[in-house]
Amino acid sequence: MNDYNTLRHLADTVGLAAMAVLFVILCAWPFRPGAKDRNQHAANSIFEEPDDGE
Repeated sequence: MNDYNTLRHLADTVGLAAMAVLFVILCAWPFRPGAKDRNQHAANSIFEEPDDGE
């Protein structure tokens, strides 16, 4: 029973830390310096086609 509590506590703390790190990485991903061109293309891609939906 003691091993269960130890492993559960470890999973809670390490899991929370891993999710927090993953959240920060995913939030910062679009703001990295190499993504500027890709972000600009995504932002302006709706204006490239002259099609009005007809």
